Amino acid sequence: MSYGDDYDDTRARGVPAQTRTRLPDQPDPGPRRSGPSTGRSIGAIVCVVVLLLAAIVFANQNRQDDGGEASDDGGSSATADGGEDRAESTAPSGQQPVDGSFNGIPTGYAQDAQGAQSAAANYAVALGGTEMFDPDRRRTIVETISSATTRDELMAGLDSDYSQDLNERIGLNADGTAPAGITFVNRTLPVGSTTTATTDTTASVSVWCMGLFGLAGTDSQTPVRTSWFTLHFELVWEDGDWKVLSTEQTEGPAPVNGDDVVSGAEEIAEAVETYGGFTYAR
Repeated sequence: MSYGDDYDDTRARGVPAQTRTRLPDQPDPGPRRSGPSTGRSIGAIVCVVVLLLAAIVFANQNRQDDGGEASDDGGSSATADGGEDRAESTAPSGQQPVDGSFNGIPTGYAQDAQGAQSAAANYAVALGGTEMFDPDRRRTIVETISSATTRDELMAGLDSDYSQDLNERIGLNADGTAPAGITFVNRTLPVGSTTTATTDTTASVSVWCMGLFGLAGTDSQTPVRTSWFTLHFELVWEDGDWKVLSTEQTEGPAPVNGDDVVSGAEEIAEAVETYGGFTYAR
């Protein structure tokens, strides 16, 4: 049995109901003391509310003061002695994004570690797009982002990589275009960047990327897949901007694949044609 079963008020289960017993021959205790007045209760409530509001304002003021003293160099960047700051996910650097472009590629970066990271991220996108399979467009891209001292070498290496044989193996036409009814997908998505070494005129930058590559279409033998890789850039300050001296690609780091449901070719093709890319800036 539980407390409360013997009492009419069954809401009091777990706590015995209490009764007031008056003994005989006891002096009259007099009238019961009335409760606090309504005006006094309202006054107490108002005081509590005012105190709470004051505490919130004080806390917010302290938070703003702390934020004002924080460094605005967010993100991973090299320090003056060549070391590296801790990476801050999605933290802006305080630098304004580039506001210019040349041949469709963002240009005009700051001459510092953050500017070098921004340049490398945008150059990774340019070098990892479908236009690299077009010989004329490929040359324009290389001429825009490369240093004059290594341009011919870079161009020769890329021309060798993007050959007609490669186009045929992945299902493209000889000129790098997709067959009728097929959407060619080749997109590089920078995830993060870091500088491993910097001077006033040189920078070594690594860009961690996810890539989408394949042919979306009913008759495609090369379905669109994801990949993870890191692009390593050697940059030089030349003609008022960061330029590529050399680039190298390594695999990973690659996370475990999720349990996402694979989309059909039409949905992938529509997404690629609908969603545009970004200009990356640290």
